[in-house]
Amino acid sequence: MSPKPVNAIAIHSIPDVNPEDNIPEMILDAVRETGLELMDRDVLVIASKIVSKSEDRIVHASAIEVSKQAEKIAEKNNFDPIHVEIALREANEVINSDGVLITETHFGLVCNFSGVDKSNAPEGAYILLPENPDRSAERILSILSEKTGLQLAVIISDTQGRPWRKGSVNIAIGCAGINAYKHNKGRRDLYGRILQRSSVCQIDEIASLAEPLMGQAGERTPVVVVRGYEYSKGNEKATDINRPKSEDLFR
Repeated sequence: MSPKPVNAIAIHSIPDVNPEDNIPEMILDAVRETGLELMDRDVLVIASKIVSKSEDRIVHASAIEVSKQAEKIAEKNNFDPIHVEIALREANEVINSDGVLITETHFGLVCNFSGVDKSNAPEGAYILLPENPDRSAERILSILSEKTGLQLAVIISDTQGRPWRKGSVNIAIGCAGINAYKHNKGRRDLYGRILQRSSVCQIDEIASLAEPLMGQAGERTPVVVVRGYEYSKGNEKATDINRPKSEDLFR
């Protein structure tokens, strides 16, 4: 059987994004400039930063009044108090504030500082994660599908750390047109045994595949087209990945 290649193609030429910019139109313009033609079942992995910027999820330090809770956490850990304050506002729950600031965001993602970041942000500003990344992915996909007539999928990604392992990787925080998981239950292994349970988080796999092309600094490559990955479709969302508190070993 011939191997089926999976390709990741960086989309350059996307300019700086400002509030209310039309991300799908910008992506399509950049795809044309790259000389690429989108195809059915392409997956577009989009960095959360440009989605956040287009949705005006930018907060300026001058507009923030630091609370006593934020002052206490910042002083204890030598953190930026404004960064802490914004993270607290974006959090449902503070899980750990001893040497770190691990929170649960309003859409259920457990991460450091609620995903609030200063990198690639304007001077004196902080960028928040999209308010509802799954909804953002659906909106972007709807316009891309309408404009191209193609069957596409969209993944919104962000870099996060992982329990028990150092370093960060690209993960999916929003998706549309693709299931969160690829379910292998009922398939046979190499020895003919039927798998009773096996679920691969395919949107995280695809997000990680795109990360070497995206980078995490000044690469200016916020969109990657992944082609050839045989993904499963359905109604699962990125929020379905988040473990319920009853199964969370770190709370």
